[in-house]
Amino acid sequence: MDDERIGELFDGLGPVAIRRMFGGKGIYYQGVIIALVLRDELLLKADAESAPDFAAAGSQQWTYTGSRHGKEVAMPYWSVPDGAFDDPDEMVIWARKAYEAGLRAGK
Repeated sequence: MDDERIGELFDGLGPVAIRRMFGGKGIYYQGVIIALVLRDELLLKADAESAPDFAAAGSQQWTYTGSRHGKEVAMPYWSVPDGAFDDPDEMVIWARKAYEAGLRAGK
């Protein structure tokens, strides 16, 4: 996913900063990380408060198999609900949820 497309997706929220990180990109709004791009997939930050909303919308949580014990590790990032990619009004709702989760994580 190129930086221009990322900027377009978050346009309703406001200007975002994109930083390269561990083989992907971190997306920041007002200095708070709100999303990642890994293997060309956009993942939005969530937490205990917002994860149920993502799950209800059909999003998938980012997990990976840990190297130490081979156990599944769940990360606080979720796939973007399908309809949000084509609907800027819906995307801004999810982007705000990600920003709010980022703010809560920083406290």
